[in-house]
Amino acid sequence: MKASDIMTSSPCTCSPSDSLRDVARLMRDNDCGAVPVVDDDGCVIGMVTDRDLAVRALADGTSANASVGEFITRDPRCCAADDDIRDVEKIMADNQVRRVPVVNADGACVGIVSQADLARAALDGASVSEHEVAIVVERVSAPQRKSFNRDDSPFVERVF
Repeated sequence: MKASDIMTSSPCTCSPSDSLRDVARLMRDNDCGAVPVVDDDGCVIGMVTDRDLAVRALADGTSANASVGEFITRDPRCCAADDDIRDVEKIMADNQVRRVPVVNADGACVGIVSQADLARAALDGASVSEHEVAIVVERVSAPQRKSFNRDDSPFVERVF
């Protein structure tokens, strides 16, 4: 089974210059908790989650009009549409992420694979087992290896 078989095609995206408010509305209107951040060419340069908005930005008093670019996780691990789903599971487990952007040969976002996509594939009797999904969820949900320190550079070991 390939990533393209279970991914959500054409997910909503944002640019780093979009405001926190605009990205929050995008999440609300598209019922999603993570949005790939793309450059002018549509290439994925980062990810932003609802948790980033709430915990890293708004909780510290950042204006809802601030640019989302300073709160994104840059250079996220991505996969290709042709990648085997086990490779996507490995990316999730090894990097403790709940969603993996799917990019084309030019790096443009064409989809996203989430833990929920894996779970649906297992329920549909696809070549993803419930055991595999359980392992991914366990590894992604394990305590983070590094903690966030306000004085440190980017938030390294984060779940999105």
